[in-house]
Amino acid sequence: MRTMLNQTWFSNPLDNFFARFTAKPEQQPKLIWLASAFLVSVPVFFQAPLVRLSPWTSLAMTLIWVVWGWQWHQKSDRRVWGDLLIGFSWSWLAGSLYWGWLRHEPFYHLPVESIGLPFVWWCHRSGGKFLVGGYFFLGSWLGTALTDLYFYVNRLLPYWRSLMQMETTNPAIVLHQALETMATPSGIFTALIISTVLLVVGIRAGQRQDLHWLAYGGAVLSTLLVDGCFWLLAIFA
Repeated sequence: MRTMLNQTWFSNPLDNFFARFTAKPEQQPKLIWLASAFLVSVPVFFQAPLVRLSPWTSLAMTLIWVVWGWQWHQKSDRRVWGDLLIGFSWSWLAGSLYWGWLRHEPFYHLPVESIGLPFVWWCHRSGGKFLVGGYFFLGSWLGTALTDLYFYVNRLLPYWRSLMQMETTNPAIVLHQALETMATPSGIFTALIISTVLLVVGIRAGQRQDLHWLAYGGAVLSTLLVDGCFWLLAIFA
């Protein structure tokens, strides 16, 4: 019964999707890069409303990613994808905890987002197990850390707190006020520096052939996409 459960619990169209590419090893590096970028960008817009609606549901979904990733990791043809899902589960866990219960205090954001760093350290100490997932988390964390640094340097934290109290604050007004601060010479200069760092780090990582570096580069570069989307949101709000 347990074996049958392991084989069928997560049997779905995604299994068939990935099965199409496992027979084409030459495509794996590109897919790892794209999957890493996807796992950083798209869930940001899916998890955010979910965690506001039901934080416990979002938190419970962490276990789904872990079990799913572990099951795929036991299959030789999908091991790398299971590895990536395990790394993604740490990002999902951090997002669930922070945006579910701690979002009103921006200073808690980076410490909570760092929850998976011991996992990255263990990946190296264990001889490279789950290295793709570990580097994915590290790339995602670096993007988060630099984005938070931008908020700290440009004194945007009051706007962050106001947006987290949308029941008493007009979000459009707050977003426009934040945008005015971002449009100052200091805000523009800091954005250019951080964007350049992310771009260079992401591109250099993507030029390497190791799958874990490709996962790292995809996660780093995807941060620029996510930040750009929020910037556009502030403009058109």
